[in-house]
Amino acid sequence: MRRPLPLSAAALALPLFFLLLFSSTADAHNITKILAKHPEFSTFNHYLSITHLAGEINRRLTITVLALDNSAMSDIISKHFTVGTIKNVLSLHVLVDYYGAKKLHQLSKGTTLSSTLFQASGSATGTSGYVNITNLKGGKVGFGSEDNGGDLNSFYVKSVMELPYNISILQISKVITSADAEAPTAAPLSLNLTEILPKQGCKTFCDLLIATGAAETYQSNIDGGLTVFCPTDAALNAFLPKYKNLTAAHKVSLLLYHGMPIYLSLQMLKSNNGVVNTLATDGGAKYDFDIKTDGEDVTVKTKVVTATVTATLIDSEPLIVYELDKVLQPRELFKAVPEEEDEAPAPKAAKKKKTKAPSPTASDGEEEEDADSPIGSDESDGEPEDQKSDKDGAFGSNGQRSIVAMILSLWLSVLLV
Repeated sequence: MRRPLPLSAAALALPLFFLLLFSSTADAHNITKILAKHPEFSTFNHYLSITHLAGEINRRLTITVLALDNSAMSDIISKHFTVGTIKNVLSLHVLVDYYGAKKLHQLSKGTTLSSTLFQASGSATGTSGYVNITNLKGGKVGFGSEDNGGDLNSFYVKSVMELPYNISILQISKVITSADAEAPTAAPLSLNLTEILPKQGCKTFCDLLIATGAAETYQSNIDGGLTVFCPTDAALNAFLPKYKNLTAAHKVSLLLYHGMPIYLSLQMLKSNNGVVNTLATDGGAKYDFDIKTDGEDVTVKTKVVTATVTATLIDSEPLIVYELDKVLQPRELFKAVPEEEDEAPAPKAAKKKKTKAPSPTASDGEEEEDADSPIGSDESDGEPEDQKSDKDGAFGSNGQRSIVAMILSLWLSVLLV
């Protein structure tokens, strides 16, 4: 007969289980990627990104999204609301509780009120940010804003995706109308990046953006959210000799590498550590980097260099600009240093005879460059091997849920022996 596991060993296994459980639930969903698989919600998905509601949805671990198809969204667009008003209307369609299809048809007393992101935003007056959900006869479920006299003007269509009890996406037939949510809001102030950056100590970086045409890409991304990492003038001036050796296309890629097509406040930056995409990311050309937090310090780590966020120069959603103490160098353009050495200079190797095979990243006929020098001289240079998928800004690995299930199963079986 097997001897039962000592209590001390079981006690050690339990914290390990919960550690893996919590790590697997962080950033467990990405509303943008989920809806991208359903083209009938493309307009709804687009406006979730434009209004930054997508980020708010992704940060919450218990949420229900009442999705509108493209036909239903046309009712909102035809009214020519400002972005602020559209945000209020759509935030009324995000419930801060979990409702799967089964729960809708098993409501206690047949009806309930659910708070929404509109109520949580502080923009709603009274109870106008609450949605009435009622299970009607024949399995029909109606939805209506609490401020419209109890009129259930929208109805459940189908379940799009459910991940109990994390996120549920349910299609409803029409926009939930609310006079409070549809009230006019002030249009956002115009943000001209090339006017803002020089005033914030980013003149050299701004001059390079204008000279290469990269400024247009930055400016076009502001409305949808933009995070800029601006190296100090001193850091850029020291880097200019290497910059001048890059091709025109590579110069643009390097500059776009310093921007992210999403607004990330400092708090969001600290809480969302991991691999993120940049404005330069394009298919196989990943151009990504890691965000790392150590206490109050935030660093941006590429495979070549690690830079520190030294200040927040401007924070005016949807635009935020951070100051960096170094220029970010992507491994697509510069040779990566060994992981364990990080940025430590590599010891000089003895010269070898020219029987050595040329580096796959070096141009034909050229000797291998130093670790921090530009790779090649045109866009056709060989790309490095693929990195792990970054889940489009979602942090964490795909196998964690499997590991959690395995650990839980083993733990329970051992305790029951």
